[in-house]
Amino acid sequence: MKERIPPVGITYSGGVTITTLTHERILEDADIRALENTILPVIEPDIKLIMDFSSVQFLTSTALGLLIRISKKVRENQGQMSLCGIQPKIMEVFKITQLDRVFDIQPDVTSGIKAMEG
Repeated sequence: MKERIPPVGITYSGGVTITTLTHERILEDADIRALENTILPVIEPDIKLIMDFSSVQFLTSTALGLLIRISKKVRENQGQMSLCGIQPKIMEVFKITQLDRVFDIQPDVTSGIKAMEG
């Protein structure tokens, strides 16, 4: 059986938690569950969370639902969350669903960090 690479990496920069989505396609339920099981446990009070989508080319509506759940948990913990590196095709989905009004979206991780610090 082929070993699956986790769909997310977590790094820290100062007080900011950076989750980097590593798969080009977030389509399978197993990948979405892995994201959920990796990201939700790191959300603590006052978290500053950046989700880097630079590698992601495709995602499902289930993945969008997970983003909404993550955002809700961040808000409940009085934290901040930014999405960055969103590819144009995915950005169109965010605009159509008006999620671009729900999430703070930055062009890259550096901009996300600056927005949280400023």
